[in-house]
Amino acid sequence: MRIFLGLGSNLGDSAANLAEAVERLGRKGLRVIRASSIYKTEPVGLKGQPWFLNQVVEVETDFSPARLLKTAKSIERGMGRKPGPKNGPRTIDIDILMAGDIVLKTADLEIPHARMAERRFVLVPLAEIAPAAVHSLKKKTTKTLLRNCPDRSKVIRIGLSGSERKYSGRD
Repeated sequence: MRIFLGLGSNLGDSAANLAEAVERLGRKGLRVIRASSIYKTEPVGLKGQPWFLNQVVEVETDFSPARLLKTAKSIERGMGRKPGPKNGPRTIDIDILMAGDIVLKTADLEIPHARMAERRFVLVPLAEIAPAAVHSLKKKTTKTLLRNCPDRSKVIRIGLSGSERKYSGRD
């Protein structure tokens, strides 16, 4: 199944945190297909904290959504993420953005991600690697969602684009 994960970090060495999270996803049995460029992004929701580095990765797995969530949370804990304020600083955040055409809403998980269409820090890297991917509830492509996104926070691409390369795990 085609799954898109949003990664974010604004504590410690954020670039290294993103790379380590991608590596750990692979070690947990997810096959990373593509990775977006890394973007420096203005905090949304809770101001007065360091800017984030964000990235979106496309993975393949046969994990159920519940197992995928458990895996993501395990990686976050393993990388030192501690409970804190909503939208607050973190060493790593791994969000399930979209998983094929799955629509799911439980107390712990919502697919597609509930606020992804309102967040440029998600849509910019997602549209970079999957502009034609369709949001299973809104029935719009990520490119269209980005064009109509009400969020005006700054999202700045840093480094080289990963949109056209296959992820080897050595990059």
